[in-house]
Amino acid sequence: MLQHILFWCVSFYVLLRLFASSGKVEKIDYIYTALFHISLIVGIYANLSILIPKFLSKKRYFLYGILLIGIIIGTAKFNILFFDKWVGYVLSGYYFISYYEFIDIIKFVVVYIGITSLIKLSKGWFELSEANHRLNQLQKEKIETELKALKGQINPHFLFNSMNSIYSLSLNKSEKTPEIILKLSDIMRYIIYEANADFVHLTKEVAYLKDYIDLQKLRSDNRATITFDIKGELSNIIIAPLLFFPLVENSFKHGIKGATGKSFVSILLDISKEKIKFRIENNKGITDNVEKKEYKGIGLDNVLKRLDMIYPNKHKIVISDINDTFTVELIIDQLL
Repeated sequence: MLQHILFWCVSFYVLLRLFASSGKVEKIDYIYTALFHISLIVGIYANLSILIPKFLSKKRYFLYGILLIGIIIGTAKFNILFFDKWVGYVLSGYYFISYYEFIDIIKFVVVYIGITSLIKLSKGWFELSEANHRLNQLQKEKIETELKALKGQINPHFLFNSMNSIYSLSLNKSEKTPEIILKLSDIMRYIIYEANADFVHLTKEVAYLKDYIDLQKLRSDNRATITFDIKGELSNIIIAPLLFFPLVENSFKHGIKGATGKSFVSILLDISKEKIKFRIENNKGITDNVEKKEYKGIGLDNVLKRLDMIYPNKHKIVISDINDTFTVELIIDQLL
């Protein structure tokens, strides 16, 4: 409303100066300028309130153009009739005529409709931009909240499994218990203090995975074949943290942990300029029943959800479950 009042005040001042024939503004000039505006307002607001929202905004351009031409012509004719026929009935003490020709009135109407349309459309554009900005902010906040929740699932899930392992070793009075506790401490330090960032250097993530693998080697008493090969250059590459870890954890948990015969975990990290490939393969063992059923599958589901949020349309994951071997290959485009 304030913008409308301001516009018409500026318009009144400009036309008042234009219509003052003697150079000095007289009372009659105020009256004529006010009446001239009345004759314009009908056509202008018909365009703003009806044509633009009902036709232009709905991309009915041809119909909008035809109706707009009709509005312009109708407003110009109304202006002439207003001064030549009707003003005399309202202001009998004054004699007014339309000072301008029909084509001149058309020019006035076109200018006013053009200016007011641009103002309305620009205002609508700014409002739409602001609404989109707020929506993007809300979506970003929602994704960040969900990512934090998914990250939060990893810590207690991993800790739960590790504490079970340490508990088993302590019951057997294993000499490896202190070393495993120390490894676990280093791993938890990384999870708590460094993995909270949105992205980490791949070198740190690999060092963390190596610590975890070393911990698993201590637990397995060298009964399993465990390999972790790296191809390519790790430096200057950043990645979302803890994406690989649930896959590695699942391999040990469902492979070596429950194996009754020959067991293995084979991990390959292949880095190129375009992609990061992480492939992990393990034997399928009999899963330990210590972990309750409601917690099973958290790791893989967690990875899939985080990939969809962080790398939408920029990742691929292939799962192969054949005979006694389970394989997962994760491919991420290097676009960060």
